[in-house]
Amino acid sequence: MAEAQDLKTLLLETNDEYRQLASQHHDLDERLVVLESKHYLSDQEQVEEVTLKKRKLQLKDRMEAI
Repeated sequence: MAEAQDLKTLLLETNDEYRQLASQHHDLDERLVVLESKHYLSDQEQVEEVTLKKRKLQLKDRMEAI
């Protein structure tokens, strides 16, 4: 587990693409926190939530591929 964290840290410091993906992943996560904190989501917000979760998974998959 520590090795994986060390690798993530190294990639964040040395790989521009990984750093950009991580930043995007973090931004999507912040937006999801906002949506999930609401008691009620409009239809549009529900679609946005699903879309954000899918995009977040795509980013994570790409980061793991690197």
